[in-house]
Amino acid sequence: GDFSGQLLAYLSLGPIFIIVGFVTLIIFKRELHTISFLGGLVFNEGVNWLIKNVIREPRPCEEAHSAVTTKYGMPSSHSQFMWFFSVYSFLFLYLRMHQTNNARFLDLLWRHVLSICLVTVALLVSYSRVYLLYHTWSQVLYGGVAGSIMAIAWFAFTQEILTPLFPRIAAWPISEFFLIRDTSLIPNILWFEYTVTRAEARNRQRKLGTKLQ
Repeated sequence: GDFSGQLLAYLSLGPIFIIVGFVTLIIFKRELHTISFLGGLVFNEGVNWLIKNVIREPRPCEEAHSAVTTKYGMPSSHSQFMWFFSVYSFLFLYLRMHQTNNARFLDLLWRHVLSICLVTVALLVSYSRVYLLYHTWSQVLYGGVAGSIMAIAWFAFTQEILTPLFPRIAAWPISEFFLIRDTSLIPNILWFEYTVTRAEARNRQRKLGTKLQ
């Protein structure tokens, strides 16, 4: 009957939905930066597992959650995952999709709104781990700090090391076979895809109209 607990329990499933979303996005978009983002999330999870098994701090109520796969709770993997995702997305929005002098008000507004939503969800998921007695406040706090640091480091690594290599990787025969592409030089991929698709649709419509005459 605890509605708040049920809602927070559903929110704590956020990492699963994010992973499924990334796999779906990669299958349909096949973009190198998206693949790198997912690689960072997986690496972040590996670092979390390593830290947990080094510190070996137990969860606050081990007997309350017998189905948990690991008995260690420092740092919180949910908190670390969500803060990695949120901080990396924030950096992507404001640095990768860099603003221009003629950026429209709505373009900037949706970035601000999305950033606020990302931070809000990360805070709620982190809070849910304490509310549901999976973690202590310190375990959640250190998870958030670790995830944020990992996000900044992975974003810098992607931008400075991987991005210059993306054109070469996209030209590999195996990349061409799987239609893997590099959009690093396109500031706003959403606007680019929209304009290209619209132009192609109009062009095909004109050709179809010509044939019917």
